[in-house]
Amino acid sequence: MTYAPRSRRSKALHRLQVIQNKFCRAATDAHWCIRNSYLHRDLELPTISKYMKDASKRFFDIAGSHPNAPFRAAVDYQLPHPTHLIRRPRDVLTDLPDALTAAVESLNDINDTHD
Repeated sequence: MTYAPRSRRSKALHRLQVIQNKFCRAATDAHWCIRNSYLHRDLELPTISKYMKDASKRFFDIAGSHPNAPFRAAVDYQLPHPTHLIRRPRDVLTDLPDALTAAVESLNDINDTHD
């Protein structure tokens, strides 16, 4: 998923997110009017986008301390110029969160401040 071009990656992530939302709704027997962001917050389940971003971050954190020098060298990454057409997998870490992920994170932040 991280190697796919941005358009294909976002389309595939969206499809996976729809499936995850359906499973959440079926597992909780939630009514159709309950927002997906509330389901994710209550189930403490990250969105697909957030999960992929976290997995990429874990990979690059592990790769940075790997004993293999060429593997470690792949971690040293400079962002390309914004008009550069070729994106590398680490760009997924710099992408802005999608709308559902942003909504879930804001709800989690609100809950954390009220606790």
